[in-house]
Amino acid sequence: MNRRLQARSSPRPLHRKGAVAFSDAPVAPARSRAPWPGPFSRCRLALHEAFAPGGPSRRPLVVASQDPPQGGSSIRWPDDPPTRRILAARDAAWSPTPESRTLPAPMFRKVLIANRGEIACRIAATLHEMGIRSVAVYSDADRGALHTRVCDEAHRIGPAEARESYLNIPALIAAAQASGSAAVHPGFGFLAENAAFAEAVEAAGLAFIGPTPQQIRALGDKRAARAIAAKAGVPIVPGAEGDDVEALARAARTIGYPVMVKAALGGGGKGMKSVAGEAELREAVESAQRLARSAFGDAAVYVEKRLERARHVEVQVLGDGHGRVVHLFERECSLQRRHQKVVEEAPCAVVDPATRERMTGAAVRLAESVSYRGAGTIEMLRASDGAFYFLEMNTRLQVEHPVTEFITGIDLVRAQVHVAATGTLPFGQDQVRRHGHAIEARIYAEDAARGFLPQAGVALRVRWPHGPFTRVDRGIEAGDEVTVHYDPMLAKVIAFGSTREAALARLAGALDPMRVHGVVTNLPFLRALVRAPDVAAANFDTDWIEREFLPGFEALMQAPAPDLALAAVAIAEAMGVGRVRAAEDRGRAAAPRDPFATLGPWRQSGLGSA
Repeated sequence: MNRRLQARSSPRPLHRKGAVAFSDAPVAPARSRAPWPGPFSRCRLALHEAFAPGGPSRRPLVVASQDPPQGGSSIRWPDDPPTRRILAARDAAWSPTPESRTLPAPMFRKVLIANRGEIACRIAATLHEMGIRSVAVYSDADRGALHTRVCDEAHRIGPAEARESYLNIPALIAAAQASGSAAVHPGFGFLAENAAFAEAVEAAGLAFIGPTPQQIRALGDKRAARAIAAKAGVPIVPGAEGDDVEALARAARTIGYPVMVKAALGGGGKGMKSVAGEAELREAVESAQRLARSAFGDAAVYVEKRLERARHVEVQVLGDGHGRVVHLFERECSLQRRHQKVVEEAPCAVVDPATRERMTGAAVRLAESVSYRGAGTIEMLRASDGAFYFLEMNTRLQVEHPVTEFITGIDLVRAQVHVAATGTLPFGQDQVRRHGHAIEARIYAEDAARGFLPQAGVALRVRWPHGPFTRVDRGIEAGDEVTVHYDPMLAKVIAFGSTREAALARLAGALDPMRVHGVVTNLPFLRALVRAPDVAAANFDTDWIEREFLPGFEALMQAPAPDLALAAVAIAEAMGVGRVRAAEDRGRAAAPRDPFATLGPWRQSGLGSA
């Protein structure tokens, strides 16, 4: 056993009574279980800090009760009368969110989280706040991973390969039964939109925290979902389906090129091809069929009209399973690379109130038509003329759900648990209010300088941002390993502001000090992206990153370091000449032309280990 594994396997002092219980492993977890910060706990402490005497305090605060944070020391507010009065006043002034007023005591005693990484940590945080015991599952590659440390217990489900572990339905059901769980939360990805898994959970006498198997099956098939949307009166993009390439070609000629070729099942942009003319169609259909058969077990595809310069706007809905549905407004997800979302925000900056009402109304009608249960997202395309069209429905919690939580103050995971346990909505539409703006950036273990190739390694040192109204949903800490076996997303950084400009500035400021030493990440790409003028102006569409942003960014990343330094000096000198001459003309001594002082704090983006 090497020193790192030996150190991680050795006992450590515990901050709480009892450690995480591993069902089959003699190896103790690397760290004790401490309460994981919930979706609003950091914001609440940040508010306390912002109103401290003399302005924001420089002293770090613990993020939950009286326990020290993971891997940190116990540093607390001074226990003196003035500080106690300040904290009491802030607590009294804090407005409770709608669900905190209406949600009852815990409904499930124990819930198994059939997932890993940051989403498993995120779900565990809400379960902890609700007083529900959380059960993690892990593969051999994830033994001792962060999500196993923040849960109350962890059960091994198989080897590193996803098919033998996180996609292994019998192993997951066995873990749920062995742990005494009453319900299963699938998170997102893996089996979250697998109807067979939902059926297996319910057949085992457990509650599935999500839609019914029938809803997953119907809405997960994009062809069936389009038919449901059309029946509900929701506009759909013109398209056609089938397995015959010639029939699809005839349909594409009728619709008009360009068209999109899509897999009927699955999501995340897999199996999606853009076709400019008939000469490319056959190859695109055959390629999409091969990928769909491999990824989703079904080679069915369809074609639809490609909307040029369109924006991706989606509506968050929540249903009780009996026909009652509410919406939680819309999200903007147009900043994508290869059909994969990179930065998301809420609300959409270009949707006017009248369009917002039509979009949310259409989403609610669609969900009501199938008596939808739980949280779901209706994805739409907004054309350049302002018209919108149904794209697909995701029958799960979205990666970008935190931006909706920020602007509404509603914990979506808590709402999911409530619906699954009671069959009722925890709030009505009139209780859902929208405030401010929130923006999220996804942190991936990818090398933007080499075509965004996935990376692996050990995160030797990690520094996450801390600040008012900034939230980090993360799946790793210092010392954790990033493997090649799973999705490379490490964390999400979410910033809130009273305006879009304030939220974007706060996100940019949060990304700057972030570090993940030992693993290459996409942080240089994100830092440049959130500062792009078109992003600040909300002037983008789903192809903007690849069409407008990436060419310049890739050229910068490939430039040799000396060239970058010389370019910076030349720019600085050019900027400083006018100021020097103006000072000389006024008879004052000219300031030295120091290019570094002229530019202020600067760094060569992408040339570090961050």
